[in-house]
Amino acid sequence: MRTIQIGDIKETVVERSDYPSERIQAILGKETVAVLGYGVQGRGQSLNMKDNGISVVIGLREKGGRSWDLAQQDGWTPGTTLFSLEEATQRGTIIQYLLSDAGQKEQWPHLKPLLAKGKALYFSHGFSIVFREQTGVIPPMDIDVILVAPKGSGTTVRRLFLEGRGINASFAIEQDATGRARDRCLATGIAIGSGYLFETTFQKEVFSDLTGERGVLMGAIYGLWLAQYEVLREHGHSPSEAFNETVEEATQSLYPLIAENGMDWMYANCSTTAQRGALDWFGRFRDASKPVFEELYQKVASGEETRRVLDANSRKDYRAQLEKELKAVADSEMWTAGSVVRSLRPERASKSKG
Repeated sequence: MRTIQIGDIKETVVERSDYPSERIQAILGKETVAVLGYGVQGRGQSLNMKDNGISVVIGLREKGGRSWDLAQQDGWTPGTTLFSLEEATQRGTIIQYLLSDAGQKEQWPHLKPLLAKGKALYFSHGFSIVFREQTGVIPPMDIDVILVAPKGSGTTVRRLFLEGRGINASFAIEQDATGRARDRCLATGIAIGSGYLFETTFQKEVFSDLTGERGVLMGAIYGLWLAQYEVLREHGHSPSEAFNETVEEATQSLYPLIAENGMDWMYANCSTTAQRGALDWFGRFRDASKPVFEELYQKVASGEETRRVLDANSRKDYRAQLEKELKAVADSEMWTAGSVVRSLRPERASKSKG
């Protein structure tokens, strides 16, 4: 473990070297991890654990669906490592509850009776536990309740693992019934492909996660991109120019520089004109957007956002409506331009010629 200091704040982080394979096997060698759900997180985490020598079974709601077929394509075998939700829950000693938030609420009455004493219930999101008055997810007192939340999609969890790297993740212990909850949590956290883990609580995880998704990670960044793109187009700039100046340069040039060494380093490696403009204008954008972020955080904390999610995701036409909304984004001029611009990237152009 390593202690890091940021200003006056000290934090202890758990690194992959703290849980080498022999320690993971000592902790998890007699465990069976039942991964319920085969969405992006379920798929990425289960495959990484399998490659790390952990005994894993998959539990799914329906046979013959897309997830069932995908799981079989990935090597999970019906009757051996691929089961119904109920049977996987019975077979598992650590139950990774990785269904959608609405799915967790729906399936909880069926699965709760199967959580025998001494098992561990694992989450990658604090939603169901923190907002239990909405979800009804109240675990028995004689099981461990733990969380490992990768800071990225399950696709990234898998990709970084295959590249020999690891994703950042948070962890939390909500309930330690066995006295082994922390070791189970951290060993599983490294086994799923985390490079290092920092401690949080279920509440802090869900508050920060929901704010981040709606904010700079997805909602706010798209809103800012769209606003700038529309202004450029309204002033006569072509779709290609507007997209390049709004998205392509950001994602292909500037954001990777931020990832390497930080915002100040990115500024230092741009022109003096760009530096001056950024330093003069970032405060204006912060002042304009901070009230929106505060409103967003309060709506997350009050449960308003989670109520909206559960309501929308529980509707029978949810999937059809989602596809409609995503298609509207894909078919918009901005992302049509993006598709064309991406196809012109040198590495793609050279592959198409080959």
